[in-house]
Amino acid sequence: MEHGGEQLAAVFQRLIARYGPITLQHYMGESNARYYAGKDPLGSAGDFITAPEVSQMFGELIGLWLADMWMRAGRPEDVRYVELGPGRGTLARDALRAMKRSGLAPAVHFVEGSAALRRIQLAAVPQAEWHHDLSDLPTDGPMLLVGNEFLDALPVRQLVKTPEGWRERMVDFQEGRFVPVAGDKPMDAAVPETINEQADGALIETCPGAAAVVGEVARRLVSQGGAALLIDYGYDRPQTGSTLQALKAHTKVDPFALPGEADLTCLVDFSAAGEAASAQGVRHLGTVAQGHFLRALGIEMRADKLAAAAPEHASAIHAAMHRLIGKKQMGTLFKVMGLAAPDWPHGAGF
Repeated sequence: MEHGGEQLAAVFQRLIARYGPITLQHYMGESNARYYAGKDPLGSAGDFITAPEVSQMFGELIGLWLADMWMRAGRPEDVRYVELGPGRGTLARDALRAMKRSGLAPAVHFVEGSAALRRIQLAAVPQAEWHHDLSDLPTDGPMLLVGNEFLDALPVRQLVKTPEGWRERMVDFQEGRFVPVAGDKPMDAAVPETINEQADGALIETCPGAAAVVGEVARRLVSQGGAALLIDYGYDRPQTGSTLQALKAHTKVDPFALPGEADLTCLVDFSAAGEAASAQGVRHLGTVAQGHFLRALGIEMRADKLAAAAPEHASAIHAAMHRLIGKKQMGTLFKVMGLAAPDWPHGAGF
């Protein structure tokens, strides 16, 4: 597989020249596959920083939430910690350390396609087993699952309202650059009646991949037992408009400028994700803002305790906490969705 945006840009140009514009879903899927395949995109030297890299408190509190669910469910055996897109393994390492203090030492399973990230995860969590997708995860025991900033990178479809009706948003190559255009196939049948009456130019996003992942997680929780936390930036009631963005070196760039070289993401539609989960019969514990969730789990007390133990780091510890829970930082934009097997307890923070 070739790496580098120029090669992918050339592939797209050839495809478009031969067959016409490609779907945004195709463009985003191929771009992110190329982007994640060959590099570690995380951390201060990469393109973005995730919550576990901001502070150990994030992973520790998630570990404590999972351990609390496990204890109140009667401490079942053969329980497994599963993480979707575990980044550098930082969240897993911190969560597993917190679980161990509660007497829980689950087997560890990572769903990760990137060879570069697998190498980094191996150093952080040497006991992990890896899977390319959810399909070959073990089925014979409860699952404690976490997905942090996993759903946002799954490719979306965008439908745009034109004077001729709804059309899929495509990507064309015009005058030396990639540009979004409306496709020529009618898509009115794909638009729910509740939002059909929109003005020209209105745009809606759907993410078939996110619905499939959440549905599969919910199905497994119902059949195997367990609980799950899905954490991402997103919205919890239907909305219109494009949320596609690209990050490179911590800076927003044009999503159509550097295919394969920048991280493409969209906000997660948690109302649609909740519907996909509930359709499987799972308990949807709720979807709350990340700031609310972490406060409910005691992040302020944890920060004070860490600061008292290491006074020289007190200001950095509290700055990290505010980054995780502040309204203008990650506290409101990021949401936490909780799911549990029907016979498992209700989760703290929801």
